[in-house]
Amino acid sequence: MSSDEDLAEIRKRRMAELQAQQATQEHAAEAQAQAQADAEAQKQALMRKILTPEARQRLQNLKLVRPDFAAQMELQLLQLAQSGRVQLPITDELLKKLLEQIMNQQTKREINIRRV
Repeated sequence: MSSDEDLAEIRKRRMAELQAQQATQEHAAEAQAQAQADAEAQKQALMRKILTPEARQRLQNLKLVRPDFAAQMELQLLQLAQSGRVQLPITDELLKKLLEQIMNQQTKREINIRRV
């Protein structure tokens, strides 16, 4: 075998290794995406059980404006429902009260005005 043939064989093996590695990474990414989609579907199914349609619509509207806050609220609602600390289904009025409580907790700032 000449050095050109050896080099071609090494390149061929390396290319096969890279392709196998890439396929493995793509498979892992697909599996992770599927797991995330399954978790999201399960979360949405639970939200349909614990929220009235009006409350679910309010939460969807909140997601458009403040997605991070809405995600935090969803987790808290799920925890409340699982622990049994709230009566199910959660109505729009109760959701508004919960949102107000959480907003008040997050926005408590002290404003000091000094006159000189």
